[in-house]
Amino acid sequence: QVQLVESGGGLVQAGGSLRLSCAASGRTFSSYGMGWFRQAPGKEREFVAAINWSGGSTYYADSVKGRFTISRDNLKNTVYLQMNSLKPEDTAVYYCAADIRGRLSLVKDGYGYWGQGTQVTVSS
Repeated sequence: QVQLVESGGGLVQAGGSLRLSCAASGRTFSSYGMGWFRQAPGKEREFVAAINWSGGSTYYADSVKGRFTISRDNLKNTVYLQMNSLKPEDTAVYYCAADIRGRLSLVKDGYGYWGQGTQVTVSS
């Protein structure tokens, strides 16, 4: 079974930056498609960013485009989400997800494995 553990969440000021990490188990991490989602109180979990197995393809939600960057280090079995120019509306629990098929997906149903989430709070 694939296990994902997020870290790096915390409290930051508006305009600040934060880098989330997601450590994945398994020798085949390099074949996984990876995604980041977030869920704010009272809202549905929404897509943030995704990256395919090689890192050659990425995709971002319009709300974070130009501010967030997804990347991966297959040697470390880790995917990152660099978040810059943070806004209070970015406040949410951020989840890492994996698709063992290696595909880049923009919907949560495209991923079979999820981390526990890490809280990101952006103060004004």
